Amino acid sequence: MLKILKLSFLPKSPDYGLLILRVALGFSMLMLHGRGKMMAFSATAEKMAGLYGMPGNVNASLAIFAEVVCSAMLIAGLFTRFAALILAITMATAFFFVHKSSLIAGPGSGELAMVYLVAYVTLLFTGAGKFSVDRA
Repeated sequence: MLKILKLSFLPKSPDYGLLILRVALGFSMLMLHGRGKMMAFSATAEKMAGLYGMPGNVNASLAIFAEVVCSAMLIAGLFTRFAALILAITMATAFFFVHKSSLIAGPGSGELAMVYLVAYVTLLFTGAGKFSVDRA
């Protein structure tokens, strides 16, 4: 029974864990967030006007770079720590400035941005793991 509770029949591999984390985060950010921003660039730029005192098209381009290009890099494990840093900065901006640090459930909550932020900071410190282009 103890063997079942400890899940000791599953292999322990931080590298498999990092691979799953990278691919899941990268794919979800790219497909659920970045792709939509890229496809509706004008609307995205309008919403992002004035953030950091920059024009909306600059902010939208930076967000799209992070959410599309850096997410693809994360999936491949290419320059993983750099990609994770850019994505962490993007999620910190979303959490602190867009969602105003709100963790209350409901519309406008920054909960998802915070979850992404923590995961990206984790990858920033751990790196890609063995199953990545970085290791090749």
